[in-house]
Amino acid sequence: MAGILLVEDDPSVRTALELALTRQGHSVTSYATGEEALDHIRARRPEIAILDVMLPGIDGVEVCRRVRKLDQLPVILLTARGDDLDVVVGLEAGADDYVVKPVEPRVLDARIRAVLRRAESAASDRITFGDLVIDRGALKVTLSGKEIHLTPTELRLLLELVRHPGQVLNRRYLLRVVWDHTHIADSRLVDACVQRIRAKIEPTPAEPVFIHTVRGFGYRFSPP
Repeated sequence: MAGILLVEDDPSVRTALELALTRQGHSVTSYATGEEALDHIRARRPEIAILDVMLPGIDGVEVCRRVRKLDQLPVILLTARGDDLDVVVGLEAGADDYVVKPVEPRVLDARIRAVLRRAESAASDRITFGDLVIDRGALKVTLSGKEIHLTPTELRLLLELVRHPGQVLNRRYLLRVVWDHTHIADSRLVDACVQRIRAKIEPTPAEPVFIHTVRGFGYRFSPP
């Protein structure tokens, strides 16, 4: 059971999702606005937030962006079918996953459980690549002694890459092991997440020294 914050301005959709997720065993608190969501997160942090992209006032992407400045709370976005721009902007803002509308509750439940699994602690050990140190037990990454704050999804992707140094991992494989997705159309999840990790660990993100793109295939972790 997870403590879920659901933010959806359509009352019928909000009620239906709240009932469905409650039947799946989750504890759901729901709101209609981004302002209410931010107040709730500050007062009582949930385990995961599900945010509709199109909200009155502060929209879901902006809520995600504000949360990411202070917290690594897992976030799933709800977006209208075909709204590719919303998906890309949301992923760049730090969302861990997205689900298109109309929402199938069983699919949403599966995505919630997958995101939460990525947030669980990994086995304890430290991996060191020069100035980059990853402590899987503490879920902590440091670069030149400075802690780097990664979301659970970013951390899991980075861990998967460093498990195979020098090897090219294609997007389909990364989607399956990190996101539990099988549809290659969701490869933008991988690309956006890599961009966010690069922005945090690479000295010059446009000229990466840790995570390299192999065009037409995927990504390779090759520490200097």
